Amino acid sequence: MDLQAQWIVGFIDGQGHFCILTKQKDASINEFEILLEFKVVEHERNVQVLHALKSYFKCGVVSKNPDNKMTYRVQNIEHLTKMIIPFFEKHSLKTKRGIEFRKFRKILLKVKKNEPISLKEIESFSNLKCSL
Repeated sequence: MDLQAQWIVGFIDGQGHFCILTKQKDASINEFEILLEFKVVEHERNVQVLHALKSYFKCGVVSKNPDNKMTYRVQNIEHLTKMIIPFFEKHSLKTKRGIEFRKFRKILLKVKKNEPISLKEIESFSNLKCSL
């Protein structure tokens, strides 16, 4: 399957997710870990599209969910920074996903630079919170 950039933009506008996940490290000191994820979920009958995205971006994994769905996900900070972010900076998303992308990018760049991020700041991006 040969994917074109504008097709990917349209597909991600409808099916993509930019997620910020927090995981409690130590409840006694209110410390948390931030996990960032770009993902696309499809029914298993459309798994070829997810593999095509993986081939196009040259990163990520395709895995099966328990509900007959498949997920393409990228969680590696370097892959997000070097492959996913530059693609969507060059090829703008057209829907509310574009706003989500910019918020996601802001947090990703802070994480990459080891800048402090408060839980309150993460909570302000509640529309980006996804489950694992």
